Amino acid sequence: MLGANSFSDLDLLCPQCSDIYCLPVILICGHNVCRVCLYKFWEVKRCKNCPVCGKESSSGLPPINLDLQSAVEDFKERNTVEDSAECVLHHEKLKVFCNNDEEPICLVCQISKQHTAHKCCPVEEAALAKKTEMSELLECLKKKVKLMNKTKQQWEETKTYLKTQSSQIEAAIKEEFKKLHRFLAEEESKRLRVLNQEEETKTELMSKKIQTIEEHIKYLFSTISHIDKVLLEKDLSFLKSSCDVFLVQNSTDDTCFFFQTQAYKETKKKATSTIPDPESVNDILLNSSKHLGLLDYEVWKKMMNVVIYTPVILDPNTAHANLKLSQGLTRVQYSNKLLLPDNPERCTSGMCVLGASGFTSGKHRWTVDLGQGKDWYVGVARESIKRKSAVFFSPAEGFWVIGYCSKDSVWAQNSPRTRVALKHTLEKITIELDCDKGRVVFSNKADSSVIYTFKEKFSEKVFPEKIFPYISVGLCDDWKNASPLSICPVALKVNKE
Repeated sequence: MLGANSFSDLDLLCPQCSDIYCLPVILICGHNVCRVCLYKFWEVKRCKNCPVCGKESSSGLPPINLDLQSAVEDFKERNTVEDSAECVLHHEKLKVFCNNDEEPICLVCQISKQHTAHKCCPVEEAALAKKTEMSELLECLKKKVKLMNKTKQQWEETKTYLKTQSSQIEAAIKEEFKKLHRFLAEEESKRLRVLNQEEETKTELMSKKIQTIEEHIKYLFSTISHIDKVLLEKDLSFLKSSCDVFLVQNSTDDTCFFFQTQAYKETKKKATSTIPDPESVNDILLNSSKHLGLLDYEVWKKMMNVVIYTPVILDPNTAHANLKLSQGLTRVQYSNKLLLPDNPERCTSGMCVLGASGFTSGKHRWTVDLGQGKDWYVGVARESIKRKSAVFFSPAEGFWVIGYCSKDSVWAQNSPRTRVALKHTLEKITIELDCDKGRVVFSNKADSSVIYTFKEKFSEKVFPEKIFPYISVGLCDDWKNASPLSICPVALKVNKE
């Protein structure tokens, strides 16, 4: 059975009297008629046929259509409320709608001073227009809810990805510090070995010196003992020659020395024999200044041979999902699609990635190793480039790039694009950005020859827009063997002031 809300206003009109149903009854043919109208029809026609289709009805009394009767009652109640709405000032029915004040008014209000200049229309017409307006607003709200639900889902995915990204960055940081720790540990070991070697060398030298001086001391000790004995001789014996032999024992280590007593001349000669004085040993202490002086500075200088510096770092948050960046964020290549959030910064319209830092002033220079790539674009781009929809490379769209696209040709993406003539094979390309003079110069690293120069007024605005390094790689059927593009490192120098 149909509910009360399933009937339109036209369904509430009796086909016999064309008025609102009064106790509608339903016949076996499915038509509805007021019970009073049906009885009058039967009485006039002297038959029990349907007033609409003429089909014979049953001999009994047809039942009341309760759903239709309920709809009639709802309609009457609704119209009773509307009919009872009157103007507070003039006690007239509210049949006109003022579009300026957006409120229903009576006919007297319409011609009053307050509403004379206002645009008015019948209530029915206004209700239809306003319902249409509200329907459109309702659709907008539904679309907004749909958008917000989609955004919420994306944010949930981003929230989950943040943990993954944090774990990846943490692992990379630990790996980099492992390299530094390993370098420092090796450097520490080398310096300790040098220190120990110096200690051993100088300790051995001092041992030899001590051994020599001990021998000299022993000799002098024996000489002194001999002289003491000679001095005890009588005058004549002291002055004449003699050949007596004496055994002298050293009290310190029980070593024995044999001396032959000699006359005064020989004894004096022996006593005055030259034994060198102990020499002063220079630079025998450890070279503390060598081991400790500017230790951190010297280690830091050596570390420059280990640390790699590149003037441009790529931003993984701007990279297309099919691009894989190296751990140091200096190399990019085509890969299988990664599960990444579609954040506003990410480029989804092309296989590209931007630099992590943008420039608004000054000169900047970096070199890109093109590898074996056969489809690439390098240069600079504005921060405001379209990242989610397809664009054409041109300065008007915010791109100053050159690229290798087809048939072994390199093109500068100007308007119109310009084919670039090369003197040597292009393996590495240097980009020089001068924000103040408004120039982007591309040169071949092999011979430093200029390939192409863009001229643009980057700083013409009060707050100039940032210009970012730009790299784009082509598609590759075998992504595992895709050729990467890399930012070349530069040599580091220490300037002392």
